[in-house]
Amino acid sequence: MLANKTMFKLSIFSVLLGVTLSACQQVTEESTVSASLAPQAITVHASHFHSMQLAGTDYQLLTTSQGLEIRQAERLIANHSGHFIRLTLHTLTPDTALLAAMDANSNSLYLWHFMPKQQSPLQLMRQQLITSRVVDDLCFYHSNENQQLSVFLLGGRGGADQLLLQQQQQWLEQPLVIRELNVPYDSTACAVDQTAGALYIAEGDRAIWRYQAEPEADEGRSLLQVQQPFGQLQGEVKALQLLPDGSVLALEEEPARLLHLSQDGQLVSAVNVPALAEASGLSVQLQRNSGTAFISSEAAKAVQQLNLGAIPVSQPVSQSTPQHRNNATMVQLMPTLQTEAASQRGDVMDDPAVWHHPSMPALSLILATDKRAGLNVYNMQGKDVQQLPVGRLNNVDVRYGLTWQGIPHDIATASLRDDNSLQLFAIDNNGQLHNAGKVLTSMNDIYGLCMYQSVKSGQHYVFVNDKSGLIEQYRIDTDGNTWRGTLVRSLTVPSQPEGCVADDKNGVLFVGEEDVGIWRFAAEADAATNGDSIILVDGTTLVDDVEGLALAQDGDNQYLVVSSQGNDSYVIYDAVAPYAALLRFRVTTNPTLGIDGSSETDGLDVTTRSLGPGFEQGALIVQDGRNRMPEQGQNLKLVQWQAILQQLSQ
Repeated sequence: MLANKTMFKLSIFSVLLGVTLSACQQVTEESTVSASLAPQAITVHASHFHSMQLAGTDYQLLTTSQGLEIRQAERLIANHSGHFIRLTLHTLTPDTALLAAMDANSNSLYLWHFMPKQQSPLQLMRQQLITSRVVDDLCFYHSNENQQLSVFLLGGRGGADQLLLQQQQQWLEQPLVIRELNVPYDSTACAVDQTAGALYIAEGDRAIWRYQAEPEADEGRSLLQVQQPFGQLQGEVKALQLLPDGSVLALEEEPARLLHLSQDGQLVSAVNVPALAEASGLSVQLQRNSGTAFISSEAAKAVQQLNLGAIPVSQPVSQSTPQHRNNATMVQLMPTLQTEAASQRGDVMDDPAVWHHPSMPALSLILATDKRAGLNVYNMQGKDVQQLPVGRLNNVDVRYGLTWQGIPHDIATASLRDDNSLQLFAIDNNGQLHNAGKVLTSMNDIYGLCMYQSVKSGQHYVFVNDKSGLIEQYRIDTDGNTWRGTLVRSLTVPSQPEGCVADDKNGVLFVGEEDVGIWRFAAEADAATNGDSIILVDGTTLVDDVEGLALAQDGDNQYLVVSSQGNDSYVIYDAVAPYAALLRFRVTTNPTLGIDGSSETDGLDVTTRSLGPGFEQGALIVQDGRNRMPEQGQNLKLVQWQAILQQLSQ
């Protein structure tokens, strides 16, 4: 135990090397706090207490040794027996609210609808035994952006679960764990900034951390406050609350003390609560631009009330805002299939490509690069059916009809980072892949790749790029038995590219310059080498990094599909000038099938040809950088192309 505590202190100290906290903070001594700001007792005795207004009427919600009580003007209007801890609430509409509490005796989560105008104002939605961990705190998160309502169950032994309750205004029959978080040992309290999508977690008396609340967001954290002498924390933090201006209230247990922290962690004020020997409950009631804090104790002493004064509503600072996200409502599309996860955790999988079976669509395959080992091949049930351990592959693409060893084969090509070469694979009619050799390139740091088959000449080509911005075009020839590659042209973009896709019919190459946007070049080997910048990263529609690119043909319409990695989304553009943005969407959780959404996508592919049952009109296949439900290695998610067409037609 002593070793664990030492490690925690060293970890926090290392974080402090990169941040400025109490050394630069100045705060008024607690003894100088105005008497008008001193807490005052109210007539209610409760372990947890909330005062709220619904439909213009004030209500008091509280827990006692007998259970949950709801009062109006001191009149009991609803109750539920139990030994409840950590009562929390979320307003659903102007006249309804969602309540949650844990029964300490059974470790069961209780969810109620509170609807004051109904004959039975308190309706139990669910009583669910939690077996994953002992729950120490609860906090709701409602994502307008992703149309999801969830609740965090914080455990004190280094873990937390995020349970999905509602998606796209539809309640789930059973809450679904959509994310498992690794949080500090001895975590004691949580709160969510609904506007910024930031989750705050108190690590006992050591620190307060900020995480991202979105289930598909990055798992990184930042430090808000820390214990003395580096910061201002003195006692164990038992409760957190967010204020409309993005600042944080933190309640220390013993001696009872309420801290007000700015968005960037600066100590604004600290108020002692001498009437309570130990404090554990904290809630805030907002009315217009002012607020009132209510502080309670597990011993159910008289609840203490503190006037917070005027609280302005302001935009969250960048530290509180999940990086590169914006709050505009985005279309949410659910995957209907996922592949088996990569065997290793971490950044392993990168880019997919579809191979179509010549006569039986359901026997088509998905090829995916493994940046640590080689190429994995999946069938249309998502099963891994072949592995080719050739080395560290980055991007892969497929074309058809090239003789190898005297027999017609199809060809897949991948960028091999071990020796900066093109790795060739021959695909027979049964869908079996064979190592067909390599083509050395002149590159120093090979990266992205795509193939091109000229309609005019029938010739096969490979475009491959280097992190320097160099793009080389290789012609792939066959003597009937073996394949060889010849450099025929070089192109450049100003900075690092990766994703690319070629339009065989129209002889066009699209290249993604990761931090800048998308370029268009002529694809024929004898064409000019200059290109045009056609789409720029703008931080809203397209957010860097620009990663996977794919083309989709639907009748007379041709679409360019792009992974906007910086905000975990996808953009569909017209593939012809003026390259209008037609649709922005995310791939979200499919609760029915138990498939999580996708995020941090590197490569993607699109086909509008049938892949068999469920994908008769094709599919979008995306690499999922954070594979959850459960947490495991990266994989691919498939979205029916028909679902995307329906959005494009609206």
